[in-house]
Amino acid sequence: MRWTVIWAVGGALVMTAGPAWADETVCKGTIGAVTVDNLRVPDGATCRLEGTHVKGTVKVEVDAILRAFGVRVIGNVQAENARKVVVRDGSRVGGSVQIVQGGAAKVLRTSVNGDILFDDQEGRLAAKRNRVGGNLQAFKNTGGVKIRANRIDGNLQCKENVPPPTGGDNIVQGTKEDQCATL
Repeated sequence: MRWTVIWAVGGALVMTAGPAWADETVCKGTIGAVTVDNLRVPDGATCRLEGTHVKGTVKVEVDAILRAFGVRVIGNVQAENARKVVVRDGSRVGGSVQIVQGGAAKVLRTSVNGDILFDDQEGRLAAKRNRVGGNLQAFKNTGGVKIRANRIDGNLQCKENVPPPTGGDNIVQGTKEDQCATL
């Protein structure tokens, strides 16, 4: 195993190798089309992924920003108290996208084998044109939620969002529930 730290310095990408016992890449800056094990966006950092393959999980920490374009994630994308999370443009997530207690988030034109969860977010949220193998869930969000043109194998579940979610044209194999019953 190895540990790699990546950050941007004056527009250049700098990588340093650490102890052989770790297998986590720390992202501050941009990472292109390379393969990493697990990836972490530390507190307050901004990370841009472009065609990156993550063999494990992506974790976005407090006040951090993730912008992921055309990525492949074998595990989950998890964010707690993050400022912004964007996963889009042909990205594929083998697990779930779980975004809780933070700011804004968008999941656009992405294939997610598991669930998409927006929970207790304060910023604007969007789930558009995704293929979701599990459920799409929006609970207790206050910045507005737009859910449009998704193909969902499980359920579309929305509760206690203020304002209520908007959107439509979702194809749901399970049930459309509560605030999302007409979407």
